[in-house]
Amino acid sequence: MTPSLYRRPLPVGQIPFASSEGRALFREALALGTLESFFPLIEQFHTQADPAFCGLGSLVMALNALGIDPGRLWRGPWRWFSEELLDCCTPLDAVRKSGISMEELACLARCNGADAEVFRPGTLGVAPFREAVEQAARAAADSVVIVSYSRAGVGQTGAGHFSPLGGYHPTRDLVLLLDVARFKYPPHWLPLQDLHAALFDPDPVTGRSRGWVRLQRRDVPSSLAYFVSRVDGTDIGTTLDRLVTTTRASLRAARPTQLSHVLQVAASSAMDGELLQCVGLRAPETPEHERLFESLRCALTGSHAHEAVVASAGSHPSELVVAWLLAAPAELWTDLPSSLHHEVRALLDPQSLPGNLAAEVAHIRGQIEFLLDHTRQSRSSSVLGART
Repeated sequence: MTPSLYRRPLPVGQIPFASSEGRALFREALALGTLESFFPLIEQFHTQADPAFCGLGSLVMALNALGIDPGRLWRGPWRWFSEELLDCCTPLDAVRKSGISMEELACLARCNGADAEVFRPGTLGVAPFREAVEQAARAAADSVVIVSYSRAGVGQTGAGHFSPLGGYHPTRDLVLLLDVARFKYPPHWLPLQDLHAALFDPDPVTGRSRGWVRLQRRDVPSSLAYFVSRVDGTDIGTTLDRLVTTTRASLRAARPTQLSHVLQVAASSAMDGELLQCVGLRAPETPEHERLFESLRCALTGSHAHEAVVASAGSHPSELVVAWLLAAPAELWTDLPSSLHHEVRALLDPQSLPGNLAAEVAHIRGQIEFLLDHTRQSRSSSVLGART
C-alpha cells in the first residue's frame, strides 16, 4: 500500500509559528520592524499544488504579494497567478518530474513581470545573506526573498526545497520560513546560521550550490504575445545555444556580402532549426488582451525589419522568426564584416520599433540571454567539476 502521511514534527530548535514561543517572537520582531514583508506574503500564503512544485508555489506567492497583474486569465474573468500560468522557460510537466533550479525560477519570475537576482553563498560568510534577509523583512511590498536550501541540512526530512522568507528576528538571529509544503511542515522560525549552512548543498541537476533569489516588481509589464519555452521538456537553454551556434556557423560558411543575404541565411537557419519549439505565441484570452495582442502583431508585421526579412527570405517567414531575429543575442552577428554588422544592428535596433513592440522584444531578449548564460555557466561548472 502507498504510505499515507500527514505532517512531520519540526526538529529541535525550530519553532512553530503558531506556538506560544512563535507568537512571542512574532510580536518582538514586529516591534523591531522586521516583519513588514510578512503581511503581503501572508495574504497570498499558498500550498504548493504538487510535490515537486515548491519553487512554483513560492513564486506564485511572491508574484501575487508583489501585486503583479499576470495579464492573463486564471479562472472565469479573474486574472491571478497560479502554477498553471507559469508556462514560460520550462514546461510544467518537466517541473513535475524534477522540480526547477534557482535560475529557472528567476527566468519564470522575469517573464511574469518581476526582476529577479540569483545569489549563492560565497567566501564572505553569512553577512551578505543576513543583510538580504533583513532588507527584505523591512520592505513592506517592495521585494521578496525565496530561499533554495537542503531540508536535510536543517535536520528536516527530504532534499532540496524552496520557500519564501516572511520575516526576521534580529536579536535572536531567527528567520521566519513560510514553508509552502504546509502538508509537511508548518511555518516556523529557525536559526539564520543553520539556514545559511543549508544553502551550500549542491543542486544535483546544476552541480552548483543552492542560495536565494530576490524578487522585485518591475515597472515594465510582462510579455503579451511571445514567450520562450520548450513544449517537449528538453532543456531550452541547450536548444537556444545550439540554434545560435548553428546560425553563426551558417553565416560564416555563406560569407554574405549583402544585408539581404544575411537575413536569408539567418531566417533559413531559424526555420530549419528548432526555433518554433522554443518561441511560442500566446492565445489572447480577453477582449483587452486581444486588442493589445493585435496592436503588437501589427507593429511587428509593419516594421522595417519584417519587411526586410520577408523580402530576403524568399518565402513568407513566420512572424516568430522575425521576433527571434529582433530579440536574438548580439553575438549572432559578431562574425559578420563590420559594414554588414552595422547594417544588421541598425535594422534590428529596438529604438526604431514602436514602444509596445520594443518592450516585447526586450522581454524575449532578456529571457534568451538569461537562458543562454545559465546553460553556459552550468556547462562550465560541470566541466570544472569533472576536472577537479
